[in-house]
Amino acid sequence: MAEEKDLNLKDLGGNQTEGDMTSSDVPESPRSAKDLEPVYDIPVQVSAVLGKSTMEVSQLLRLGRGAVVELDRKVGEAIDIYVNNRLVARGEVVVVEDRLGITMTEIIKTDR
Repeated sequence: MAEEKDLNLKDLGGNQTEGDMTSSDVPESPRSAKDLEPVYDIPVQVSAVLGKSTMEVSQLLRLGRGAVVELDRKVGEAIDIYVNNRLVARGEVVVVEDRLGITMTEIIKTDR
């Protein structure tokens, strides 16, 4: 069985001095909602994708009023919610008075 050994920063390749540290090396202090105020007014595009379909241009040109386009999703299946063309959540369509809305049911976390 291997013997346990106490490690220090130098053992991990951390031979930097405080003057050598970059901004990515400095631990971040806790942030509050007030720190985010500068970004609150930035507009973003939110899209809800019910489903997708592929067709030839000739088929597209033949579509008329009342035509039905079959999508790749089943009834009750979650829809994708994009912010600035990035998938951020999944949800369900709901009716709010006389308008359609979305309830988010899952937040998508991505490694960036």
